Amino acid sequence: MSNQPVQTVSTSSDKAKVVLAVCAVIAGVVAFYFLADKPTAVRAAALVAGLIVAIALAWTSASGRSFLDFARESVRETKKVVWPTRKEALQITGVVFGFVLIMAIFLWGTDKLLEVLLYDLILGWRR
Repeated sequence: MSNQPVQTVSTSSDKAKVVLAVCAVIAGVVAFYFLADKPTAVRAAALVAGLIVAIALAWTSASGRSFLDFARESVRETKKVVWPTRKEALQITGVVFGFVLIMAIFLWGTDKLLEVLLYDLILGWRR
């Protein structure tokens, strides 16, 4: 018995809800910039209102609900990430800088060697 993925068919009303949710987000962002002469609290309220309306619309559609579930799972997974300590981060950064310095010196030396070989020995152009 094989596990075949089940493809859900979204209705046109679900698609319309998602389109309206995207429009609500865009309206919130446009309102944030359109109200540039208003206090920051009013601008932020317009943006947050657009986002809340978009989330409410998306929550009522099947595809929007699955997207919000995915976003929730993503946040849960990022909480499981083990970040390096400050000492480890500085050590890794030092290794990267050291490698970049060594590669820069190597490439400079290779460039100078090829310059001498090409211009002085092969072409005979003296500067």
